[in-house]
Amino acid sequence: MNQVIELRNHLLELRHFHIRLAVAAIFVTLLFLVLFSRFFYLQVLRSDHFTTLAEANRITILPLVPNRGLIYDRHGEILAQNLTTYVLEIVPDKIRDLDLVIDELSKLIEITPVDRRRFEKLRKENTRFKNLPIRTHLSDVEVARFAANRYRFPGMEINARLLRHYPHAELVSHVIGYIGRISDKDLELLESNNALENYRGSSHIGRIGIEQSYEKELHGITGFEQVETDVAGRSVRTLSRILPIAGSDLILSLDLKLQQAAERAFGEYRGALIAMDPNTGEILAFVSKPGFDPNLFVDGIDHINWKLLNESIDKPLNNRALRGVYPPGSTYKPFMALAALELGKRSPDYAINDPGFFSLPGSKHRFRDWRAGGHGRVNLHKSLVVSCDTYYYMLANDLGINAIHNFMGQFGFGKKTEIDIPGEIVGLSPSPEWKMKRFKQNWFPGDTISIGIGQGYNLATPLQLTFATMILANNGHAFRPHFVRQIHDSKTGRLYENMIKQLYPLNLKNENLMRVRNALVDVTRPGGTAARAGANASYTFAGKTGTSQVINIKQGERYVASKINERHRDHAMFIAYAPAEAPKIVVTVLVENGGSGGSTAAPIARKVFDYYLLGQMPEPLQSDSVNNRRD
Repeated sequence: MNQVIELRNHLLELRHFHIRLAVAAIFVTLLFLVLFSRFFYLQVLRSDHFTTLAEANRITILPLVPNRGLIYDRHGEILAQNLTTYVLEIVPDKIRDLDLVIDELSKLIEITPVDRRRFEKLRKENTRFKNLPIRTHLSDVEVARFAANRYRFPGMEINARLLRHYPHAELVSHVIGYIGRISDKDLELLESNNALENYRGSSHIGRIGIEQSYEKELHGITGFEQVETDVAGRSVRTLSRILPIAGSDLILSLDLKLQQAAERAFGEYRGALIAMDPNTGEILAFVSKPGFDPNLFVDGIDHINWKLLNESIDKPLNNRALRGVYPPGSTYKPFMALAALELGKRSPDYAINDPGFFSLPGSKHRFRDWRAGGHGRVNLHKSLVVSCDTYYYMLANDLGINAIHNFMGQFGFGKKTEIDIPGEIVGLSPSPEWKMKRFKQNWFPGDTISIGIGQGYNLATPLQLTFATMILANNGHAFRPHFVRQIHDSKTGRLYENMIKQLYPLNLKNENLMRVRNALVDVTRPGGTAARAGANASYTFAGKTGTSQVINIKQGERYVASKINERHRDHAMFIAYAPAEAPKIVVTVLVENGGSGGSTAAPIARKVFDYYLLGQMPEPLQSDSVNNRRD
């Protein structure tokens, strides 16, 4: 057997070894260069950046939410306050099977179907918020029970929160409004207004009324706290703190006792009442019946309560005093009478013979007076005292629509009053231009006739009627209606007066004003349409009754309230001020489907005057038997 002898080239092998060693050395050197470059980049070039990130991981900045400002009436009665309560909150992102966890939680703490529906509604509306409440106002027992089982419910926690509370509920709901949880739309709006930073940590914002219009003053300024945390996220110590500045407190011109008296005087009727100081424009009472409980909205109203409010035939969410529009009816006549005198279309002694109707020349259509057979011989004074429709049919025809429209604009008809809460509706002071734009039709002479008695296309809010009456009561001076009387700045501790804003003076002749005002005094005396309300009064007051038609009556037919559905009956209206010689208060009353102003609306105003001037708390007005008078 032959043996094979392998010959090896040691020099060649050594050369290959040295080559491989050099390549490996170069590779290792390159790796070290890469690592060194990376370390140099991180530790030197980006040192400040990563130091900041490390500090951010170690230090947490927490927003400190300011206490919301309180709201008081003019005598210091609290209208909106903050109450501390325990709130069970959920972080949905930390829970996989939310329904299962809530089912388990409900074995410890009562979670009603209403709570669940409200929570689901909040989840849909507030996608940017981490913590959402599922139960508020927990008792101490419930808090202790949850604390003992806290380990079973990650993503849930109980926090002490300040929740808004409205102690008088419905009584001032349409004035104060309410706060609600901030929605995604609210966040977008805050961001566009560069106000988002001040709402870090805040969960609520004003919705309507004073809460919305004075949101900036009430919210305050958010503070911040720097907290050092460990690796587990637990707080170790507080490094620095910028304290929040609480929102300013508001003192309203509203008189809570007068508000209660007005609500009591209304009884079960629906409608609106506004009381104002004619010398300043301060709102003393502001009633819209029925109202609603604003506390239902603070943490999100549930579906059932929302449906009850939103679908109610009585429309409790409708602010009738601010947004309700009605034909002003005969409450329009004092301003028509003043226009007649100021524009020279009537002298005080000019009189007509009232047959109970008026017809345009060449027309067979009769515009009927509310009183069959008419009022006989009627001059301007008597036309207001007995509320003669025929007188104002003729006057409207003589004045013409353009003169009426221009003159009434001075008294605020068809315009906003600039009151300091949102949502005011303009109403409608019609003109030929408006009709052409709205209906693409010309203005007809017959359109003007109905305007003369506050009907036809005429629409006004109770607030506009109050504004107009204020101008009449204080001899032609127009003040901006407002609720906020004083602002207590929590930052400086100073009390700021809300400046009384005179909008404009009307250049009206004093003798013309006095003739109209004297007639309005006689409206409340024997023979006047409000004689019942004025009987045995220990002070003198002036007023004008009115009836606002809900449905039109066919030509040749008479209005018979007992044959008409209650919801289709006329609205009762009354504008008034007292004392007549030196007015301290102006009142507008609207009673929906209340019939005549003299029998329903005027007695309510009298009760309000009795309380404000004499301190007499009224008894509720009893529903009258239906009546067929329209004034």
